[in-house]
Amino acid sequence: MSDESITVDAGSAALLVVDMQPDFMPGGPLAAPEGDTLVEPIGRLMASGLFRHIIATQDWHPADHVSFASQQPGRSPFDTIELYGQPQVLWPDHCVQDTPGAALHPDMPWRHATLVLRKATDPAVDSYSAFRSNHGPDGRRPPTGLAGYLRDHGVSEVFLCGLARDYCVKWSAEDGAAEGFACHFLWDLTRPVDPAADDAVRRDLIGAGVRLVESSQLKGA
Repeated sequence: MSDESITVDAGSAALLVVDMQPDFMPGGPLAAPEGDTLVEPIGRLMASGLFRHIIATQDWHPADHVSFASQQPGRSPFDTIELYGQPQVLWPDHCVQDTPGAALHPDMPWRHATLVLRKATDPAVDSYSAFRSNHGPDGRRPPTGLAGYLRDHGVSEVFLCGLARDYCVKWSAEDGAAEGFACHFLWDLTRPVDPAADDAVRRDLIGAGVRLVESSQLKGA
């Protein structure tokens, strides 16, 4: 990561705040270590005026979601199975619709969000990325509609932050780059479920054409 400043054009840039929900923070069933430390700095960035377009994603699982280990007899959380021809990690029950742990964190300024995108609402299909769900029974990854929304609003650059670095933020950045957006991964404003995966995450993101940056590099136009 270089330390050069990055000018944010409020009209063509969007801030994507991924899954800032209590269930992904310490005390939750699928916690990213120190995930709660992001609440204040991401909230400050949301309120900074740098971004006209702020999109929040919200993991929003039905209680019988296929990715929950509780729905797979004889399986435990973090086991991996094959689902629709792809590896699927089985998770502890988390971000179940209408539970406190699924709410957007109450101490963040969500009034600045221009869109809240709920994902993983289909009980049969998991969804990490803000742009596409995971593979479904037909072998495809259905789009969420976010790419079209951003293009309709003149967005060409996406700055990503939130939880978790090694899953939902990473997949969103890779898919965003594949959709043709210039994607900037705010490394200091993410936290991983598995810190040991950081080197692999960096390699994958760089290989996908995603730029790794720090929030301190951002400045207004």
